[in-house]
Amino acid sequence: MFPPAAGRRKDEVMLNKLWFWMLIFLLVMFFFLYSAPPPQEGTFSIYYREEEVGYERYVWETHEKGYTLRVEGQLTKPVDVEIEELSIQVNKSFIPTGYYFKGSISGVEKEIESTITDGYVENKIEVQGQKQRETTQIKRNAFLLPNPLFSPYMILAKKYDCHLQKERRASAYIIPQTETQITIKPIEDNPCSLKVLMNHTEIRLRTNSRGSLKSIHIPSQYLKVTRSNLGGPAR
Repeated sequence: MFPPAAGRRKDEVMLNKLWFWMLIFLLVMFFFLYSAPPPQEGTFSIYYREEEVGYERYVWETHEKGYTLRVEGQLTKPVDVEIEELSIQVNKSFIPTGYYFKGSISGVEKEIESTITDGYVENKIEVQGQKQRETTQIKRNAFLLPNPLFSPYMILAKKYDCHLQKERRASAYIIPQTETQITIKPIEDNPCSLKVLMNHTEIRLRTNSRGSLKSIHIPSQYLKVTRSNLGGPAR
């Protein structure tokens, strides 16, 4: 004997509902496990000879391919800087993949857009309305440290956080001008602080236990930079 048709239809409806709610549950779990964390936001206050002379406001975003640092800000001393927009893209290993800057340095308006693939850099540069395109080769894992900006040191701090045990040699691309060698070493008795030596200049970085940059000190240039959070987790 077969069950009545009405009974079979009722079972089918219940089974369909069960599959529907199981699908919803799986989608919710997938979103919870794999959705990107909220952006981290904050502001770096910049001091020159103990006088506050500027700021850099940043947003650190996590996405499927890596991370993006976005910055805006200004500086009045020791050089005039206006950052309308700055962005640096890196992959999950902090290897750079893209760069963009729009603003002015010492009154000179600049716009730079760079794509980076395995150390091969293509720069599109516009200065005071004059456009040019150039290519160069850098070390694949070079840090992008445009001068005279400070927020990009966040990437160096996040890569090494408090785990650097001994001196490391690395490369920095002062984009778009030149590539230079840097030495990075932990400060004795303070594993969450790093000393960066670049062209005979000492740069001291202080981080928290999760590699979030808290301050920068460049003694020879009388510069100090300190961070305050605006919103989002301070990681």
